[in-house]
Amino acid sequence: MATTVQPATGETSKQLVNYRTDGGVAIIEMCDPPANTYTYEMNRQMDDAILKARMENDVYVIVMTGAGEKFFSAGANIKMLSSVDPTFKYYFCLHANEMLLRLEHTPKLVIAAINGHCVGGGLEIAMAADIRIARKDAGKIGLPEVNLGVLPGTGGTQRLSRLVGKSKAIELMVTGNTFSFEEAQELGIVNDVFERDGFMENIMEYARQFCPPNKAAKAVGRIKRAVQTGWEIPMESALAVERENQQLLFQSEDAKEGLAAYVEKRPANFKAK
Repeated sequence: MATTVQPATGETSKQLVNYRTDGGVAIIEMCDPPANTYTYEMNRQMDDAILKARMENDVYVIVMTGAGEKFFSAGANIKMLSSVDPTFKYYFCLHANEMLLRLEHTPKLVIAAINGHCVGGGLEIAMAADIRIARKDAGKIGLPEVNLGVLPGTGGTQRLSRLVGKSKAIELMVTGNTFSFEEAQELGIVNDVFERDGFMENIMEYARQFCPPNKAAKAVGRIKRAVQTGWEIPMESALAVERENQQLLFQSEDAKEGLAAYVEKRPANFKAK
């Protein structure tokens, strides 16, 4: 039996992900109001945006967010999932896994600006970021897939357990409860909670501190790369990854500038070179 494809809804011609750059920061915005639920086509557009941000030399930080005021993302589009067969669903999840791994493997800092409800697959996207900052009183967060008779299938079982530990992750997923951003911060899922007013402006200010001339962007990216890769391999191999990344940085102009600035007791002027 042939694999069911997505219904012809005209979605392929619709822009579902907005991309722009601002002062060294790439903003990738999921845009399918009201809930920014994602489909295969949105994920393809998001994958393209991730690769674009990766390849742009004047992009040093990536910010992921959702359009509107109510949702970061409510996760996978249930209507779409209910209209396709299990084979399509499998490859849909496989592509989502690949897309989020690309985000993690890109040696540029990724910040999830959680501006609204962040549940299910929305949280799975946010957990693939390096830092998660939520907007105060903007919504709930959690992985409620068990209530649909399924599990968090685009990295949720693995990334949540790495953030909060095995037992707590199992508890959160089998209860399917959603909770506040403050509770998520206590659990270590969210790094910080910013005030509602001026949220994105403050996110951008936060992101720019990791761009040149403020920070050595190559060092920021290589710190991320060492942690993301090293987390999954034995310690001896992880230390080798760390050394290789350090050697690359030792050869950079920014390392020379950073060391010289320290000796000369002046602020460093980094150029991401």
